[in-house]
Amino acid sequence: MNAMKVDNRAQIRLFALLNYLYCDSDEKHPVSVLDILKHWRSNGINASRKSVYNDIALLMKLGIDIVCIKSTQNLYFIGSRVFELPELKLLVDAVESSRFITPKKSRVLIQKLGRLASSAQAAQLKRPIYMDGTPKPENEAIYYIVDSLQTAIQESKQISFQYYEYLPSKEKVLKHRGYRYQFSPYALIWNRDFYYVVGWSEKHNKIAQFRIDRMTGIKLLDLPTRQTQDFDPTVYVQKVFGMYPGDLQTVTLLCRNHLMRSIIDWFGEDVQTKVADTDHFLATVEVAPSPPFFGWVFTFAGDIRIVSPENVLEEMREMARWLQ
Repeated sequence: MNAMKVDNRAQIRLFALLNYLYCDSDEKHPVSVLDILKHWRSNGINASRKSVYNDIALLMKLGIDIVCIKSTQNLYFIGSRVFELPELKLLVDAVESSRFITPKKSRVLIQKLGRLASSAQAAQLKRPIYMDGTPKPENEAIYYIVDSLQTAIQESKQISFQYYEYLPSKEKVLKHRGYRYQFSPYALIWNRDFYYVVGWSEKHNKIAQFRIDRMTGIKLLDLPTRQTQDFDPTVYVQKVFGMYPGDLQTVTLLCRNHLMRSIIDWFGEDVQTKVADTDHFLATVEVAPSPPFFGWVFTFAGDIRIVSPENVLEEMREMARWLQ
């Protein structure tokens, strides 16, 4: 029995030391043997300096990365962590700025991320990210909806759900008086800071997409997913989202040099380009001639022009006449 008590006390002491090092030490804030003894005493643990050395040696033997700064009194801190501080800052920035995550959930997630750092490092994570004015969502159930959708995709099961819409008064109501959609989810797609689920809709009898933050009452059905042979998430995103609805065509654009960044933003670094003259370059892209694409070209006020093919250029002219 006495041996058991000793073992329990040693385990508690070891855990208290590990917790202290993780929470209160880092490269800029190492702790001394005296700091560790003081922490132990504040938790009702009486031990000697020898216990500090023995316990640190044991933790290091167990694989904990404890760095020792040798001096008149040795200093210790946790070296590598699951996430380094710069990585945590990136994750916090992503959570804070995401339009998909509600303000309440953002605070909770950032607090949890802070627990992966020392207390001093966690304080550096509490800084505001200034967004462009687009509000965050209020649907707290969205995380459970995403989890249900991922489960349905992994298990190849259908789901049913209801969908929200908005009245001119901005009142949120269920679409089609609470109609329950029967749906075979294929993939989750993140586009322009919104989350969508894509799959086969029994109501529409075709592949369709729904905004996840507007879904509610989701239920997993004991029915196998209705499969389609020609579904490719990459192709679907290109054709349906952004400026690509319809059949793709090869289009050549004449662009002013300062717009190379905009071309790469839309078409990726693999986009085919070549120098046209000292002020312009040509970009050859795959798009579908459509109002979203023409509208994108219009936003550059002539700094991007369609060169070929002629039928696409004529459609652009027709749209310009319609706008007049």
